Amino acid sequence: MANSAEPLAPPRRPAGRARPPRRGRGPASVPAERPRTAERGEEVRRRTLALAAAAHDMKTPLATMAGYAALLTNGQCGPLTPRQREVLGEMESSCSRLQRTVDDCLSFGLMEAEGVRLKADRGDIGACLEELHGIWSDSFRRKGVALYLLAPPPLPAFVFDYHKIQRVVSNLLENALKFTPTGGTVWLSWEAHFWERRTRWERAMPGNRRRQSSPAPNACRICVCDTGPGIAPEFHQEIFDPFVRLAPEEVQTGGGRSGVGLGLAIARQMVQSHGGKIWVESELAAGSKFCLVLPLATPPETARAAPR
Repeated sequence: MANSAEPLAPPRRPAGRARPPRRGRGPASVPAERPRTAERGEEVRRRTLALAAAAHDMKTPLATMAGYAALLTNGQCGPLTPRQREVLGEMESSCSRLQRTVDDCLSFGLMEAEGVRLKADRGDIGACLEELHGIWSDSFRRKGVALYLLAPPPLPAFVFDYHKIQRVVSNLLENALKFTPTGGTVWLSWEAHFWERRTRWERAMPGNRRRQSSPAPNACRICVCDTGPGIAPEFHQEIFDPFVRLAPEEVQTGGGRSGVGLGLAIARQMVQSHGGKIWVESELAAGSKFCLVLPLATPPETARAAPR
């Protein structure tokens, strides 16, 4: 009589022992992004506090140096030779650059602690940028870089923070001046723009498609273009992070790595506080084009959360 072979049952796992995760699945294979993000945030916080404290201590001696330089330049301590006047001009320029660095450190520390406080009012963006062009013209002329203003037909007035938008565009112009070689060109322009985007509610709806709306302008786009060395595409997002400075080989110029790397981070926070967006279009050896868009009518929620 033949024995009937029955399949052996698999051995039972002892009670209380968890099933090991499969290869490539489960928590064991998930990258440790959260700890890295937390470490990065803590590092930024430490740097921000240290720089804010140092910047605060530098304000008084910096103001004293700038005051004495202005006193000498005006000839109130006696006549100057052409060479002495040239040296004092360089001293005043250096004081101005250092003053902007101090302002960046203090502003970023305040924004990290309290957020961006807007003093928004209905205004003329054209008048705002034309005034800024006049402020920067002498600096560009001294370096031998052409600064052109491309003004469109007048745009309707809309609500924005006049001084913070000037601060944003000033940071962009300062970078363009720093990285554009003598004989180069920088353009400042603005125009009415149709910005198609989803609201937070529309993103939350599954299967929702963008509505087919008329392309009437609903935003203002501001651009700063230059004929500098350009930025490699892999750094287009990173340069807006705090304390990021590109090495000279990454921008193909000896003017890299000056400052503390806060100008674009401050610009992004200020633009996002308006419900807007900022980005860069650039390639190596092809110049850079920094753009930002500001909505003509800002939804209340975008003052708290920036669009993605």
